[in-house]
Amino acid sequence: MRQFIKTVGNVDFKKIQHRHGELFIQACLDSGNSPATVRKKIGTLKRVFQLTVERGQLDENPFRFVRKPKSFSKAIRIFSEQECRMLIKTALDTKIGDSFRWDIIFLLALTTAMRRGEILNITWKDIDFENNQINVAQKKDTEFTWQWEIKDKEHRRLPLTEEVSKLLTKHHNQQPESFPYVFVLPQRYERIQKLRKEGKWSQRKASCPANNFRRQFQLILSHAGIEDGEFHDLRRTCITNWFRNGLSEYDVMTMAGHSSFETTRKFYLAVRNDLLEKTKAASSKALSNMSVANLLQ
Repeated sequence: MRQFIKTVGNVDFKKIQHRHGELFIQACLDSGNSPATVRKKIGTLKRVFQLTVERGQLDENPFRFVRKPKSFSKAIRIFSEQECRMLIKTALDTKIGDSFRWDIIFLLALTTAMRRGEILNITWKDIDFENNQINVAQKKDTEFTWQWEIKDKEHRRLPLTEEVSKLLTKHHNQQPESFPYVFVLPQRYERIQKLRKEGKWSQRKASCPANNFRRQFQLILSHAGIEDGEFHDLRRTCITNWFRNGLSEYDVMTMAGHSSFETTRKFYLAVRNDLLEKTKAASSKALSNMSVANLLQ
């Protein structure tokens, strides 16, 4: 809504017209938003104005006939087993991020499918070392922690592998006493606390409290010899592997924190190369008696 107001001006909502929606779409596309992102934004605004109609504040929805830009699905990017090994090896071999534990972060993302914001906002209280579990929960604004909310409000518990649990235990022993966050560096934490006292901290910043996270991740990709990718691809890789290794649709949806399996299927489950080869073999076998050579005999 703030972006919409910035585009059309802070006008009376009763004066919003169809053309304002088209103007907003073009402004979003011009600023570099993908068609898929713009579709989500327009969908949200349509719902907002529909609520005003239902409450009797407007006679009709001004965005009712605003057409969303076409968005074409692209192949889901997941990391191969070799790429995953190279990411972890590179994180261990390089000095990128100083003491930032990229190796543990990669393993955690690949085994729990946690989002970036979820990982970076983990506190030591969230980890149950006795039962090898991690609690993904929103944070309250306290003296030691900043407010942070989970996407879709999905509180969930996730299992930790023995390897990840041991690495976290070792990492915990190396942290300052009573330090709350698992992956926020002490010097960065002090900086954030100062920003909080000055009123310069926000929930948007809390979604990624680590400094230069994306730039450091891209450097690791480059050092690992991986041409493209984003951190969220680790989550997609984990979810795809869960499904391939026997978890049911409902189990995958629940552990991923999705409200419907359609979201899981549409945005996260990649078609693996082995499935393509199996499909090719099945098609060849089914049509083996219909080959051109056989038909000419």
